[in-house]
Amino acid sequence: MKLLILGGTEFVGRAVVEAALGRGWEVTVFHRGRHAPPAGVHSLHGDRTTGPEGLAALATGSWDAVVDTWSGAPSAVRDAARLLADRVGRYAYVSSRSVYSWPPAAGLGEDGPLVDGSPDDGDVPYAEAKMGGELAATDAFGAERTLHVRAGLIIGPYENVGRLPWWLGRMARGGTVLAPGPRTLPLQYVDARDLAEWTLDAVAAGLSGPYNLVSPPGHTTMGELLDACVRATGADVELRWVEPEAILAAGIEPWTELPVWLPPGEMYDALHTADVSRAVAAGLRCRPVEETVADTWAWLESLGGAAPQRPDRPDKGLSPEREADFLATYAPEVEGGS
Repeated sequence: MKLLILGGTEFVGRAVVEAALGRGWEVTVFHRGRHAPPAGVHSLHGDRTTGPEGLAALATGSWDAVVDTWSGAPSAVRDAARLLADRVGRYAYVSSRSVYSWPPAAGLGEDGPLVDGSPDDGDVPYAEAKMGGELAATDAFGAERTLHVRAGLIIGPYENVGRLPWWLGRMARGGTVLAPGPRTLPLQYVDARDLAEWTLDAVAAGLSGPYNLVSPPGHTTMGELLDACVRATGADVELRWVEPEAILAAGIEPWTELPVWLPPGEMYDALHTADVSRAVAAGLRCRPVEETVADTWAWLESLGGAAPQRPDRPDKGLSPEREADFLATYAPEVEGGS
């Protein structure tokens, strides 16, 4: 197949490129030139944020499918999709489960209520941007030629958001690590490479419409994730498991200061309990957490231990000082409580 990727040099886009090349597909990457694409692709340069002139490199050419990972202004998706609609077979838009109205209920499927959005929007909050992107792709290509990949938490090699890389870096420092409990807390995420393979399978099969794209609930647990991080780094670590109530009482922020982790409750239900039966029925396969963690650590080591960071996303992770202060103050009271 001939595949066009809008993006393709970082994280999810790069995973899609590598998966397509691994299948022997002919891959064209449209990007701004800020990062080198994988070897073996045809590069087109442009900047979709500058209006129609930024898409000039896409004025000619035809492809079987396009994959778009854009998360900014929906109008950028609109302009690209309209330009390509007569020369590309299918449009796969990597969206997000953030398009569901907050708070999405536990076990929510693809038929849940959605946030408002418009394909003509400029810069808007993330949820509205992804909703507008979905609408823009569908308006240009029609429902039967558009696939919406509603991803949840994404981790794996090339991550530039800072969640799994932070945990791996913290383990590599060694010592006593604040481990947010309960350790049996089920987690739901998707390895970017599994997302990529499923998306390409779906494009090849002619699938359309929305799919929640994240592992089945309980694919792993917080304990299994952190244990895998310890094993991957080989560091001398003591995981000090602490109950959620003590962490929250100390003002430590779930998700941001302790990436991936959310205490049981509304946010946990929204982010770690999605119904993914439709994607599983369509062939979703998720590799073991040990493989995701080990491969991400190997990638980090190849970079000298420092992961790239998207400039539009805040840094993640608890500072060493706050962690030490918390453990000194609270851990003796709650140790073993989770």
